[in-house]
Amino acid sequence: MPRERLGPRATAAAPTQPFSSAEEAWFWFMQAHQALLDGAKPRAGEALTPRPCEPVDIFRALDRLYRHRRLIRDHVAVLAHYGRRLMAPDPARRREARSAGLWREALDRLEGPLRRKGIVA
Repeated sequence: MPRERLGPRATAAAPTQPFSSAEEAWFWFMQAHQALLDGAKPRAGEALTPRPCEPVDIFRALDRLYRHRRLIRDHVAVLAHYGRRLMAPDPARRREARSAGLWREALDRLEGPLRRKGIVA
């Protein structure tokens, strides 16, 4: 008599939906990161919208750009600040004009690696 398997069962891979932009992927990453900080314990396959990556994949892409000096500390600080707010800086506001430029520049540089990995459509 065959023994019953006690581990997770293999299921058919659900079709994933890539992000429409690097900005959407960044906000998703920030929400996932905040959830982890708040004590959430995410499990694979439980998301409402299956994505083609894990949050760490986006972090690794950002880290690689930073280590290769394609992004500077100011880029990362702006991404973190406005990512926590889940709102892009408004270039029309005088106090956010510089941040808006850094935001756009950072996301433009992040979009290439994310697109090559299939994370961004």
